[in-house]
Amino acid sequence: MSWTSASLLALLTILCALSFSPEADSAAVPGDNTEKDGKGPFKGIFLEEADASNFFRRRSRRAAKSQDEINAEQRQVLAADERRREFHEEKRNEYENHAEEQSDEQDERTRESTEQWREFHYDGRYPPQDYNRQSI
Repeated sequence: MSWTSASLLALLTILCALSFSPEADSAAVPGDNTEKDGKGPFKGIFLEEADASNFFRRRSRRAAKSQDEINAEQRQVLAADERRREFHEEKRNEYENHAEEQSDEQDERTRESTEQWREFHYDGRYPPQDYNRQSI
């Protein structure tokens, strides 16, 4: 006997054993008419045909939105725009502060190096102010 026929025979045996066991009947869905009465466990899942068609008619793509829905969407869009505007304003302020700090640091370095150069090259004949420098 080949291994395929042996595995097929084993699966068939398991299937028969499961179908004749008493637990198999309790796992099946009961066949009474409680779901038709609307009192069974499926009451919350299934809608009546008229309710379902009304739901899809109201919610179709081409259906006009109510004024409340339009207002709610508009409030969401405005709130998102405001958050975006605040975020970009904050980033712009951070960048401007950073650029100003960098410029101040660069000015300070330039001023210090200029003072050092003047002290090194000062010959004592003129006072070391900017307006007394000789123009070449």
